[in-house]
Amino acid sequence: MSYQRTTQFSPRRGANWNRNQNTARFASSVKLGPVTHTVLVALMITVLGLIYLTQATRATSYDYETQKVDSQIAELATKKTDLEVESARLTALEAVQSSTVAKTMTKPAETNYAGE
Repeated sequence: MSYQRTTQFSPRRGANWNRNQNTARFASSVKLGPVTHTVLVALMITVLGLIYLTQATRATSYDYETQKVDSQIAELATKKTDLEVESARLTALEAVQSSTVAKTMTKPAETNYAGE
């Protein structure tokens, strides 16, 4: 008995199909020409360019807001150091006036100037 292949049987390896590969092919009924393809590619590039521009302007607006906040922080830090100096000056005056040395001081009886 000899074995012969029939025309109905086609082995998997002979058809160049791999595992989990579709065997049906889709053929579109709409055929596009080269001009249509060029227009579609140009349209896609334009849309991607607009998306890029919107993202770039968003980043720029965030940069301006950040710069504004940084200048406010610098201004407030300057005010803080000025207030710290003023507080130290006022505290020092109060400390000198309430010290024991200042309490034991007396007013001079006579004041003379060098030019007299």
